[in-house]
Amino acid sequence: MSNYTTQMDAARKGIVTPEIEKVAKKEKMDVDKLMALVASGKVAIPANKHHKSLDAEGVGSMLRTKINVNLGVSRDCKDYDVEMQKVMSAVKLGAEAIMDLSSHGNTQPFRQKLTSECPAMIGTVPVYDSVIHYQRDLATLTAQDFVDVVRLHAEDGVDFVTLHCGITRKTIDQIKKHKRKMNIVSRGGSLVFAWMCMTGEENPFYEHYDEILEICEEHDVTISLGDACRPGCLADATDVCQIEELVRLGELTKRAWDHNVQVMVEGPGHVPLDQVAANMKVQQSICMGAPFYVLGPLVTDIAPGYDHITAAIGGAVAAMNGAAFLCYVTPAEHLALPNVEDTKQGIIASKIAAHAADIAKGIPGARDIDDKMADARRVLDWDAQFACALDPETAKAIRDDRLPEDDHSEACSMCGKFCAVRSMNKALAGEYIDIL
Repeated sequence: MSNYTTQMDAARKGIVTPEIEKVAKKEKMDVDKLMALVASGKVAIPANKHHKSLDAEGVGSMLRTKINVNLGVSRDCKDYDVEMQKVMSAVKLGAEAIMDLSSHGNTQPFRQKLTSECPAMIGTVPVYDSVIHYQRDLATLTAQDFVDVVRLHAEDGVDFVTLHCGITRKTIDQIKKHKRKMNIVSRGGSLVFAWMCMTGEENPFYEHYDEILEICEEHDVTISLGDACRPGCLADATDVCQIEELVRLGELTKRAWDHNVQVMVEGPGHVPLDQVAANMKVQQSICMGAPFYVLGPLVTDIAPGYDHITAAIGGAVAAMNGAAFLCYVTPAEHLALPNVEDTKQGIIASKIAAHAADIAKGIPGARDIDDKMADARRVLDWDAQFACALDPETAKAIRDDRLPEDDHSEACSMCGKFCAVRSMNKALAGEYIDIL
């Protein structure tokens, strides 16, 4: 039996866990420095004791920016084999976390398969699963029913759970008083809001927070404090509802830390580009540096079909200014459940945003691969370029599809012998430069 309860507890006691050791090595960071960050809550290492296949990662603004991939079955798309394909594709492409947002059928076997086989962090939203687990309508569920599903997920090995604890009875009045264009767009937040409206009771995740903290401490589950009031359109960004909930999430963060429970705080949402940096700074201040986990943010509302790009723009700026964890967005956002190709597009866009931010933040070694790419491009070494690429298969397929007529080893079909790199190499080597 280990003499610590959670990664945070271990760090506070000066115990170097295998997970802390692994994360320090991955981040090229001194173990003592990392332990201090984990002890203070500025870095979370979501690592449920029952998730034996986990390849641990740290989440914090001073570490490499991590990305999360949402998937799961729904009533209209219920093929678990396809979801498992997405999982394996996501891990191969470098996603550090998978969130199972299944909202149909018997969800437990899939969740258990993930925590027994998947090396990425696994997250869930227990409020979704409550209706499915009990096969009863929302209004008939009790507060204890919700808490029991949190316990079930913890026992199944889930590394982090999104809990919409910051939305309370007071929020109902605020939503009615401060008219929003889009009201609440958080699926979990809307379910909690609806439950409170129908039962007249307080948010069970807020009211029974202490019991939930005990569950999370026992299994070392990180709480991802859900932002029920995140803006769902630019017009609602940084409004009273969003900021008031954030203040409550700051209070709940402190209560979790008092129980040695690790916390991440979830953030927007849809935010105009000029407000993204300010949103990150406000969260860091109110939530005392707890890792910030953002969905996007999406910087315009008019790009369905391309929202992976919209989110990557916002995500790069967010991570550069302190967000630690980016939830990917796919081309299917606002439209449909993403398929395997959508998932890939979403991951690549998110990885680009995260990597760009890591370079901007000066993360040690972040730019090394870019410098290797420049070296390969300078000598027109195509294989070396593909080896540096985020998605080598796509890069190679595009080149192979449109090879130049001659001299395949050198230029591409864009410039042919007009290629600047080729011309410069020959000029500097004192060679004759043939163009025609």
